[in-house]
Amino acid sequence: MAIPDFQTLMLPLLKLSASEKEWRTSDAVAVLADQFNLSQEERTALLPSGRQSSFANRVHWARTYLGKAGLVVATKRAHFRISNVGLKVLTSPPERITIKYLTQFSAFQEFRKASGEDQESEAKSVSEISAETSLTPDEIIRAAHRRLEKELAGELLSRIRSNTPAFFEKLVVRLLFAMGYGGSVSEISRALVGGTGDGGVDGVIDQDILGLDRIYVQAKRYAEDKPVGSASIRDFFGSLDRFKASKGLFVTASFFTPSARETALSLSKRIVLMDGEQLTQLMIRYDVGCRIEQTLSIKEVDEEFFE
Repeated sequence: MAIPDFQTLMLPLLKLSASEKEWRTSDAVAVLADQFNLSQEERTALLPSGRQSSFANRVHWARTYLGKAGLVVATKRAHFRISNVGLKVLTSPPERITIKYLTQFSAFQEFRKASGEDQESEAKSVSEISAETSLTPDEIIRAAHRRLEKELAGELLSRIRSNTPAFFEKLVVRLLFAMGYGGSVSEISRALVGGTGDGGVDGVIDQDILGLDRIYVQAKRYAEDKPVGSASIRDFFGSLDRFKASKGLFVTASFFTPSARETALSLSKRIVLMDGEQLTQLMIRYDVGCRIEQTLSIKEVDEEFFE
């Protein structure tokens, strides 16, 4: 089954908290995972940060929202218990506890007021978005971040396709330098082969700092609707053979046909294919053709500080 969202977890977590005087959050995570029959893969699936599992994160937010409504209270580091208000809820429990359900409690209303979510605004509050999408607040931020990066990638591809083939070749080499291959940006001109007598190779990059091994690069910009076929891969293979090279990188702002990818895998030389989607992902990751506009830090309570 899919990992349950944090609103689905609120009622089971509240019921669980009533079964003991006090619960450690990590123990509650394990018990709830069993209740929902989660697979090992679902239990261990990590957030993009790699520091916490998605399921544990959602249990954490379920506990947080129950706490904001006064249904559970924190006792000590990473521990909580049910409150009298929570016990009263369980005497006649709803089918599901949601953010909308929690708005009836004065403590939750005060929480929203303190966070500015009760102010009239055209923008929806975090709680409202969470209620509609069943995403936790940090999942909302990450989803928005992914959307921004997707839009940025589309804009980068548009700019690349409207530029010259020579610009594209220079861009590819610059990206490889940013990824740690070749050398410094000042050496881009040396890495570019260029000219009609380039032998089917647009750039030569040192794989290591001493230049003991090299990567031969073919950069074909191509239009959005023009894919790279298997014939182009075989031509590049022939170029590598003439240079006595063992490996090559073929980059395009377009995409590769299935036969092109099969051809690359079947040849005796290592040929890596990079399409427009992967190209823009790496450009964003290594800040090539884009820059950081603003940095937002997601912080959490330092439990050790309060011990």
